[in-house]
Amino acid sequence: MNMGSLIRRHRKERKLTLKAVAEKAGISEGFLSQVENNVNSPSVDTLVRICDSIDVNAGDLLNEIKNQERLVVIRKSDWDDIDLPHTGFATRRFFSPEKRTVIDSAILLIEPDKSIPIRKDIKNAQEVLCILKGSLELVHGEHTIRMVEGDTVHLWSDTKSQRITNTSEELAVALWVGTL
Repeated sequence: MNMGSLIRRHRKERKLTLKAVAEKAGISEGFLSQVENNVNSPSVDTLVRICDSIDVNAGDLLNEIKNQERLVVIRKSDWDDIDLPHTGFATRRFFSPEKRTVIDSAILLIEPDKSIPIRKDIKNAQEVLCILKGSLELVHGEHTIRMVEGDTVHLWSDTKSQRITNTSEELAVALWVGTL
């Protein structure tokens, strides 16, 4: 498990909400969600405050991380454990930022009528998007592609006019992989 998954597991074991832990740790709910989904890494001071907020020793948490495997599995049954913040989407990364060197990958969960913003500050990057549940609309340059469960697209990133939107009435889940 990675740090975000461990923090989420300990938080949920104690039946604490993102909001409650974030307030106690003195951070935003959005930042805590990013930490739990391995989008962002906290400073040591912030990690200690998060651990204190969920009644876990930061050293014990770091030892769990140190002993982790180099293989990450996100099971379908985990999809329901991902808390969606007010933005209406969550990006559940397989690896934390410091472990991503060549590619980035994530499970995307997008609520109806919500979009995921494009990656910024990338050049000559490629992406693969595979719909696992529901449907999504991909706008890429002048093209608009409606994708349903099982559809996959490989594309060159277009930072000026690219958007992924859930235009359906149910939660959409996709596997996303992109070069860095």
